[in-house]
Amino acid sequence: MPPVDDDIDYTEEYGDENTPPSWFPGGHLPADARRMGLTHHVPEGALLDFAGKLDATKPWHRMAAWLLLVVFGLPVVFAVLRLVEALHGG
Repeated sequence: MPPVDDDIDYTEEYGDENTPPSWFPGGHLPADARRMGLTHHVPEGALLDFAGKLDATKPWHRMAAWLLLVVFGLPVVFAVLRLVEALHGG
């Protein structure tokens, strides 16, 4: 196959050859999470990495974010309701 002459600067878009692609796991962890030692290999780090990859411009990503909010928020709401019920002598 002959070489292709194009004027696209791939290093500007993708970085140098030592930079891992953005779709590799662990690439979207916040810096403070990495400083704490979290990686995509532990559950908390994997969840942060997944949430960091969500794009608000994509409808399915927005739906996944709302689903995550419900899954992690409902147990807190139920715990608060049980606490309020216990405080009122229920």
